[in-house]
Amino acid sequence: MRTMFDALGSMGGQGHQELHDNDDESLRKRYRTIFISDLHLGTPGCQAIALLDFLKAHNDVVQKLLKRARKGCRVIFIPGNHDEFARGFIGHRFGDTEVREEAVHATADGRQLWVIHGDYFDAVVQCAKWLAIVGDNVYEFTLKLNRYLNSLRARVGLPYWSLSSYLKKKVKSALNYVTDFEVAVANEARRRGHQGVVCGHIHRAEMRDINGVLYCNDGDWVESRTALVEHFDGTLELLHWAPAHETQGRGLASNAVTA
Repeated sequence: MRTMFDALGSMGGQGHQELHDNDDESLRKRYRTIFISDLHLGTPGCQAIALLDFLKAHNDVVQKLLKRARKGCRVIFIPGNHDEFARGFIGHRFGDTEVREEAVHATADGRQLWVIHGDYFDAVVQCAKWLAIVGDNVYEFTLKLNRYLNSLRARVGLPYWSLSSYLKKKVKSALNYVTDFEVAVANEARRRGHQGVVCGHIHRAEMRDINGVLYCNDGDWVESRTALVEHFDGTLELLHWAPAHETQGRGLASNAVTA
């Protein structure tokens, strides 16, 4: 699931920012655009509370998105492989929210970014759906184990830690899969004449240059709790979010990389 807020959509800010429910007017001015992906709303692994802390579970997140759309924020919903039903509504509008297969975003400094979910570049999803189902089940198991481990870590005052992200970084085949995916997406963006691409799907937040194309993956809200934001000068920034319940009542955004 990819949601793009264009022009005035935001929560949080540069560095460390404290969020309050009545901060909407000031917070809207912090970012020109915000990209979030792979929320997995309704699943056990979804970190809706952390996302709400960033957006300021589940239905509340949707209501917050709709509220921002009503206030003039352009919201584009690009369905992913877990939103197959929603792909039947591509080309339609629901109030102030657009459902699209892809989008092209022009940054304030003139760069053209191709915005997609990314599952069409996943050979497993496209060519071996049975393997994707097996992989999803294994993934769900690691998420359940991850929740158990993090509940123990929280009791002893340790921060959140993602088991599945750790395993991905350690398994060579997973790293090769990620690299192949990133290169394939960047190459297609270049073929289409874009300067960059924004995607999700693989749950790995990243922003780097690939053969002259800016590859941006805004991560997810199951493991990495990340978002890609654009400042009003066109600078792109990848943020990692630590929710208030982990940071003594303050939601903190830490910078990962800028471009």
